[in-house]
Parts: sequence; C-alpha cells; structure tokens
Amino acid sequence: MSHDITDITVLGGGPAGLYAAFYGGMRERSVRIVDSLHELGGQLMALYPEKFIFDVGGFPKILARDLGRNLIDQALQFDPDVVLDEEVSELERVDDVLVLRGKKGTYRSRTLILAGGKGAFEPLKLKCPGYEEFLHRGVHYAVTDLEKYRDKKVLIVGGGDSALDWALALKNVAKDLLLVHRRGAFRAMERSVAELRVAADTGELSFRDYHEVREIRGSDGVESVVIFDNRSGEETTLEVDAVLTFLGFKPDLGPIKGWGLELKKNRVVVDQLMRTNLPSVFAIGDIADYEGKLDLIATGFAEAAVAVSQVVREVDPSARVNPGHSTNLKIFKDS
Repeated sequence: MSHDITDITVLGGGPAGLYAAFYGGMRERSVRIVDSLHELGGQLMALYPEKFIFDVGGFPKILARDLGRNLIDQALQFDPDVVLDEEVSELERVDDVLVLRGKKGTYRSRTLILAGGKGAFEPLKLKCPGYEEFLHRGVHYAVTDLEKYRDKKVLIVGGGDSALDWALALKNVAKDLLLVHRRGAFRAMERSVAELRVAADTGELSFRDYHEVREIRGSDGVESVVIFDNRSGEETTLEVDAVLTFLGFKPDLGPIKGWGLELKKNRVVVDQLMRTNLPSVFAIGDIADYEGKLDLIATGFAEAAVAVSQVVREVDPSARVNPGHSTNLKIFKDS
C-alpha cells in the first residue's frame, strides 16, 4: 500500500515523537506518525504506565499513562495519519522525496524526524537459574499494574532510577518489599536514594547493597529466591511471590543502522538544529546525540520544536523558522 506524500513523517510515537507531531500540526504541516508498537505513547504506555514522573514542566507529578494520554490527545488534535504495528526497514531518496518502506506499505515524505527512542529495547537478563523459566510467571521487567503486587512479597533487583522508583511506588502496596543491588552506590537520582533510605529506616521496605540473585525457585510460579553477598559469598533464601528486574535495556537501532546515518554509540549524531548527516532527515529524543545531551522527556520536547521549525522552513522557504508564541497563533478553535 502506498501513501500520499506528507510534509513530515515522525518515526516513533513516544513523548518526543508525539510532541513533534503536535508541533508540526500547529505549524500547519501535514504529519504522519509511524510506530512499531500497537499503541501510541512509547515506553510511557508500554513499560511503566503506573510510574509517576516528576520532571515534566507543569506537573508536580503525573502518572506515565496520564502523561501519555495527554500527549496523544495533544498530537491527534490536528488529525495526523497514524500507522501502528509498522516496522520501517528501508529509506531512500527519490526525486527529492524520502521513501520509507515497511512491512505494511510505502510511505513518502518531504522530511523525516527520527524519534524512536534508542531503538528496539531488549531487557537485560538476570544471569541466574530460574530467570528464563519464570519470566512472565512471577519474574517481570516492567510493571503495568500495581495492584498485581498488592499484599505480595516482592524482590526488586537493580540500582538505577527504575528500580528505586518502583521500590518507592510499591512500598505501600506490597506486603514485604526488598531491593537488592550489587554495588554500594546507586545510579538513581539523589532524591530517590534519600527517599529509599528514609523508607528503609521507617520499615516501609528493606534494601541490601552488595547483594545479587543466585537462583529463582518455584513450581507453577516464583516461590523463593537465593540471594548472596558478593563480598563474602554468604547466601540467604527468601520466600517471595514476584521478582522485578530493572537492569536496563540493550538498545538496538535495527534497520536504521543501514541507512547511512552518522552514528555514535547506538545513537544518531545531530547538529544544534537536530539535523542528521542525511538531507531532510532529523533526529530527536533519546535516539539523538550531541554534546551536552540530557536524556529527559523535557529535552525531547524542545528538540521536537527545533526540528519541526527547521522542517517548516525546508518545506516552505517563505515560512518563518520562529513562529512566535502559541497564544499569537490563529489556528485553534474556540473551546
């Protein structure tokens, strides 16, 4: 199936991609969103919908799923073409038009904004007996419903933001909650570490640093784990109902790696205007790399606005790069 030419194709339906779609519509450009997932929202909806996000402007805190829904509503108000469950494998330029080919069809666009996060994510595995056996049967690498862990004995493995965020979110849900981390220092935000220590001091949860999982045991599901102190080798067996592993993800750019883009450590190199080395191709969000890059949703929003502004000028040389403030635009319907 072939599609009409759009001004902008956004490859990726996560926060940065959704904001780019919105901003493209606000600048009165035709937009298409293409995503490999079955729904928009990216990791907000697929991996941690129940997680609170604290560093998005205007929200003291907001659930990831609620932020995702707001971004989707914002992006769809200008009726972009949306293509889901689509894996784009090829990109070429034909007569000044970018042609993207996927398993469902061919998509033609004047410009392309890559917003696919860090590509397809494969969770890093816990290297111990029982992990593969009980994966999705008590062992999980994502939390989509907090209530599944109500009054359960839960073990969390990890020392980064996700591990600590979920520990703090589950401390008043789980019956018993223990976090183990193989090192003495955490990789999470300082505020989260401080809150974890307070929660441990007040008995809301427990954590053991310098500890790792030796084995996960059970029959129909997880029943116990063996953990060990990696300094002394001393083992402890604990009864648990669930093991949550937050060890990070192994990113994979997939077919994008063969498109001729300049890459650096599995990211796409861009300049200060979000331009890649390929004409009419931009990159924003976690997939984009430049000096001083911060992997924040807020950063992705700003990058989206910069990229779209350059796209607008490329599609229509007479257009202004900077449109001014949104309150001055006359494109919104009265509510």
